Amino acid sequence: MSECTVSFTIEPFNENDPGQHVMSGIRAMESSGLTVSMGPFGSTVVGSVHEVSPAIGAMVTAAVHDGADRVLVEVEIDQP
Repeated sequence: MSECTVSFTIEPFNENDPGQHVMSGIRAMESSGLTVSMGPFGSTVVGSVHEVSPAIGAMVTAAVHDGADRVLVEVEIDQP
């Protein structure tokens, strides 16, 4: 099974004050059992394609529901 790295940024993003929309998206990813690493310009999760695919949808839905006006997502698939 392929593993992938998902990098995402939920905007608007204010450094040191991520806002409810950012935290909602991160909580959605974490509720899928993934560990989110927050960085200065975005966040990252690593998991199987089957784990991250539905989590991305949940993250976008939660973030937009709580006020995000843009969600940038990059998926990098590591082939075995």
